Amino acid sequence: MLPTVCGRRILPVIGQPQPERADAARNRRKIIEVAARMIDEQGADDISLDEVARVAGVGVGTVYRRFGDRAGLVLALIDEQERRFQEAFLAGPPPLGPGAPARERVTAFLDALVDRVVAQQGLFAQLEKCGKAMRYSGPYRVYHIHLATLLDEACPEADQAFLADALLAPVNARLIAFQHDERGMTIEQIKTGLAGLATVVTRGYGVTAGDER
Repeated sequence: MLPTVCGRRILPVIGQPQPERADAARNRRKIIEVAARMIDEQGADDISLDEVARVAGVGVGTVYRRFGDRAGLVLALIDEQERRFQEAFLAGPPPLGPGAPARERVTAFLDALVDRVVAQQGLFAQLEKCGKAMRYSGPYRVYHIHLATLLDEACPEADQAFLADALLAPVNARLIAFQHDERGMTIEQIKTGLAGLATVVTRGYGVTAGDER
């Protein structure tokens, strides 16, 4: 069963969208396009469902019924790119997808996740402001399961659930913005730091002399 928040289903792992009427699909697409354009122009902090409805030319009730609240609209906007990202790390080419050693896939995943968060930084920052039920469901839950699975292969004697949280913690939209804007760190520096952290985490368990390089 998919996780829910306030009775609303949130981002599934991978799967086809639920069937919907043609007019409902058109309205949904129109609302998504308008909301995305408004966020590009004025930022995610200032978006309101009433204004989205007005610009999209649909009733306010339609927007609220479709998305529930701002958090629901944010998740829908994130979902537009999320499916492609999940397909890449679950079934795409290595090292992000299957076929590479687990340690390499952990590093590749964190690298790609930084790009993913930066691409929709404003939306992820909004999601991070939500309550913990929303913050740690949806995309985060998928990322955690994926990392924990890789860590189970890379270091089976470790606490994979804890380490997955530890590796995901720095990939935070607001933290990345602070590191970039206030500390002058480049995105490549952030990625390099995460790669080093992943190496320490995965090679800190079960390493023998023959494993060292």
